[in-house]
Amino acid sequence: MRVMTEKAMRNNLFIISKNGYMYIGYAFLAVVIFGILDLEFFAFLAFVLTLFFVYSFRNPERELSFLDEKAVVSPIDGTVKAIDELKDDEYAYKILIESSCLDVGVLRVPISGQLESVKIFRGARTSKKSKLFYDLNERVELVFVDNHANKIKVIHRLKQSFAPLNIDISKKDTLHKGTRYGYAINSLSELYLPKNFRLDIKPHNEIKASQSLIGYFS
Repeated sequence: MRVMTEKAMRNNLFIISKNGYMYIGYAFLAVVIFGILDLEFFAFLAFVLTLFFVYSFRNPERELSFLDEKAVVSPIDGTVKAIDELKDDEYAYKILIESSCLDVGVLRVPISGQLESVKIFRGARTSKKSKLFYDLNERVELVFVDNHANKIKVIHRLKQSFAPLNIDISKKDTLHKGTRYGYAINSLSELYLPKNFRLDIKPHNEIKASQSLIGYFS
């Protein structure tokens, strides 16, 4: 737990996520090279690209608004696109959240507890309109369990993204609600919730990771 906490604290100190250092560095290097070669137009484009990467990989501090241990917060920024009721023995609701390149891509733990499983599938980054989107696109599936054995499943699936999924979490870690656990730019996320859950969101709601309430376990 101490290692996880110290790592999270170190990450919190940086305004820009470490996942963006390479992109920002190469873009800025292009600015310098084009400037030396006196290619002003290309230098300007590279500078704009540098600013875009800085904005895309921003890593803002977030205060945890809901401390109740039964409260579940959003793991990602975006818009609630749909809420479906499921005929399933384990999960009763599926929430679909869509994030764009303009949303903060930091992923945050929705409940305090443990990670039961994590599966990363590397793959394509096709448009969500593609028939192969759900089969081929890069994704991660995580199952979180709180201290009362309440369980939720989260799936993050990339759309047409320039950066791969980054997941920095393992089953041995003790998790604290709101802690960063990865990065996903331009993604579609699914939250699966059990029958003993009371929803507190509606379709079309704009939500923010760790600051927006999804609902409560009963």
